[in-house]
Amino acid sequence: MDLLFSSLEIIARWDVIAALFVGSIGGVLVGALPGVGAAVAIAIMLPATFILEPIVGLTALLGVYGSSMFGGAIPAILVNTPGTPVNALTTYDGFPMTKRGEARRALSLAYSASFFGGIFSILCLMVFAPVLAKIAPMFGAREIFLAALLGIVMVVLTHRGQVLAAGTLACFGIFLQTIGIEGTAYTQRYTFGQGWLQNGIDLIVVVLGIFAISQAFVLFMDSDKNFPMPHIGKRGFFRTMGELFKFKRIATVSSAFGVICGMIPGVGEFMSQFMAYSYAQRTSKTPELFGKGNPEGLIASEAANNSVPAAAMVPLLALGIPGEELTAMMLSVFFVHNVIPGPQLFANQMDFVLALYLCLILLNILVVLFLFLATDTLMKVMLIPNRFLGMMILTFSLIGVYSLRNSLKDVFIAVGFGVFGMILKRLDYPTSPVILGIVLGGLMEDKLRTAMVRVRQPWDFIDRPVAFILFALIVLALGTHFWTLWKARHGDVVDEIHTDPPA
Repeated sequence: MDLLFSSLEIIARWDVIAALFVGSIGGVLVGALPGVGAAVAIAIMLPATFILEPIVGLTALLGVYGSSMFGGAIPAILVNTPGTPVNALTTYDGFPMTKRGEARRALSLAYSASFFGGIFSILCLMVFAPVLAKIAPMFGAREIFLAALLGIVMVVLTHRGQVLAAGTLACFGIFLQTIGIEGTAYTQRYTFGQGWLQNGIDLIVVVLGIFAISQAFVLFMDSDKNFPMPHIGKRGFFRTMGELFKFKRIATVSSAFGVICGMIPGVGEFMSQFMAYSYAQRTSKTPELFGKGNPEGLIASEAANNSVPAAAMVPLLALGIPGEELTAMMLSVFFVHNVIPGPQLFANQMDFVLALYLCLILLNILVVLFLFLATDTLMKVMLIPNRFLGMMILTFSLIGVYSLRNSLKDVFIAVGFGVFGMILKRLDYPTSPVILGIVLGGLMEDKLRTAMVRVRQPWDFIDRPVAFILFALIVLALGTHFWTLWKARHGDVVDEIHTDPPA
């Protein structure tokens, strides 16, 4: 109880409440804008959060992260265009319901499922917080190194069909973080005699370039979309919210998938959504209606993706390991304020961790109330011209880059990464491995140096239980992937043998 009161004292401040309002409402607006997304908004906000206290800056970023998926369901359901990438599965059953004249019902189910998933995951993690606090101190340098390596492996392997590209981009990110003066021997690495490279390439410069500036370039080249706006009305949302209880099994299991996938670095929303959607379809009495406007599919998708943000904070706070690009950006807020996430944070500052989860609860309540009252108004946001959006994003991004170190060189580097990010998006290659490579690469290098002091033989690296389990998971993930490739290739050969035409 003392811990709860201490956490409430941390967030009972006007600046924290203001950050919560700005982040949550702003996240809904950003999510309702097709083609923008939370990554762009967080990238633009990052420089401004560095002058704020950690709890204030993280509350604002968490607001955008958690609420953008709520807003992304609006265009996904109404016009078959997901506001954020993780709302893509929502279009499968949400838009057919709109075409049947059930747009209000679909939105209400999406909001209530998202709210249920968010609250479910937060309560689960608050209940298990004491257990996490006991487990976190078991992670030493070698365990954190292996956990970070597992995160890199999972990030690469989850990009099915693009594993080689994702692996190459992750290695590129690891290379980027090595540029500059090395911190132990103070030797220059990959500076090529250029003084402006001695300080390295700032993570925020890369983030703003790859996510924000690249998206501005994409918006400049895309034509404006003319959406037919269905009439929703301002009444009836609260009455249909209770319909979620008819599908409480689907909502609960889907939220559980989100919690599990969120806690595993590199997995996140997409895997949890597909697992939840597949489960809902397999156990449904009407599986043939999935993809044609089945409420179960809509609930499974929205409950799963909105239960991930709270769970994704666990590896970030307990181990300092981000699971995807959004939490990687949040990690920089900790570093700027010399607050090092990891086992000591869970062990010594549990009130701070609990305060973040209480902010997430308030966020979900605030966003649902806002959406039920303002959905009609939010629909107009989708009509903002792409070029206007692109110009606003580019302007704020360049201001943010320049404000970091008052350096025009950073601006040129960010624009260069913006072009690089635009090329990746046009080729449909993932951008998150680059950011995670930068963040996790530096963490892996530091922990490996520390761990090798006590390692005499290779087996010494995994002679502790947690280290061995993490190593086994890495081997299992890689083995499963290569086995799948071999099986697919072997199956193709068999098919070719059996499908040869008769002589």
